[in-house]
Amino acid sequence: MKLIFVRMSKSNLFLKQYLENKKEVGAIAPSSKFLRNRMMSPINFHRSSVIIELGAGNGIFTKEILKRMRSESKLFVFEINTVFYDKLCNEINDPRVTIYNESADQLHNKMQEHNIDQVDAIVSSLPYAVIPIRTKYNILNSCLSTLSPDGVYVQFQYSLNAHKLLKKKFSKVTLDFTPINMPPAFIYRCKP
Repeated sequence: MKLIFVRMSKSNLFLKQYLENKKEVGAIAPSSKFLRNRMMSPINFHRSSVIIELGAGNGIFTKEILKRMRSESKLFVFEINTVFYDKLCNEINDPRVTIYNESADQLHNKMQEHNIDQVDAIVSSLPYAVIPIRTKYNILNSCLSTLSPDGVYVQFQYSLNAHKLLKKKFSKVTLDFTPINMPPAFIYRCKP
């Protein structure tokens, strides 16, 4: 009998994690480069010293942030799915990044541990559609208490369900859309 080992593709890994962990993973496939570029566009990488990423998944945004940010900047990543967390830790070896296997509602506490009062940008891929309402509020309150007054919070979702919630929390919310993603995605650009 001959055994054949097949390397799991990025898409298969996402689908498998989605099916096994629907409360942690909101995507069935990795984000496209079109979504990645739209998520990065509101961030001023020349001025940003501290960036947070919430729900990093397989790291498509993480790797792009690291490519664009300055050598002295810091990136803090939160990913609760252990498979994705382990993948990120194995693939990303950069002294500018710290990766946590913790909930995004801990970001304010973690920043305090690093003596960071304010961050310049927060990039979020959190699946708000499956997150309990109390946890959503805790996450957004933590984001707002940590984000600098001229900072930016960038979030993508596959529906408009989070629009009302984000408008309630942020003073300015701009909506964008990219059909070239699986599935198509809405991008929220929010200011405190």
